[in-house]
Amino acid sequence: MNKIAVFPGSFDPITKGHESIIKRAIPIFDKIIVAVGVNSEKAGYFAIEKRLKWINQVFKAESRIEVTTYSGLTVDFCKKVNARFILRGLRTSADFEFERAIAQTNKSMLPDVETVFMLTTPELTPINSTIVRDIIKNGGDASRFIPQGINLTE
Repeated sequence: MNKIAVFPGSFDPITKGHESIIKRAIPIFDKIIVAVGVNSEKAGYFAIEKRLKWINQVFKAESRIEVTTYSGLTVDFCKKVNARFILRGLRTSADFEFERAIAQTNKSMLPDVETVFMLTTPELTPINSTIVRDIIKNGGDASRFIPQGINLTE
């Protein structure tokens, strides 16, 4: 049985923190599905197509990474793609409390799926998509916080 993990998120935009978690998880799983969540109630800053393009670009050399979109509950998406793991990154204790509640709810809805938490590396702890978007919205240079080779103005 393949060890398939879903790494769900908005990735609006993908950051070096996301990239690090995914790269460090590759040896653990047979396949990682980076799943960009589509929320009809909430418009993203960057178009879904751009986010998918950027994530595919970052992991173009890695055959075990698949990039897609989904809507609805993450556990329902896990069932659909036969994933037994949900991958989540943790930066702070506040992240842990938030993610723990979601993981426990997911576990009660779909007991066969385990949530795997990975800590960010210390130097990437302060980086998150909200801060990166704020830098971009205000005309700042966010290039040091996003994976190499991504052009946010494309």
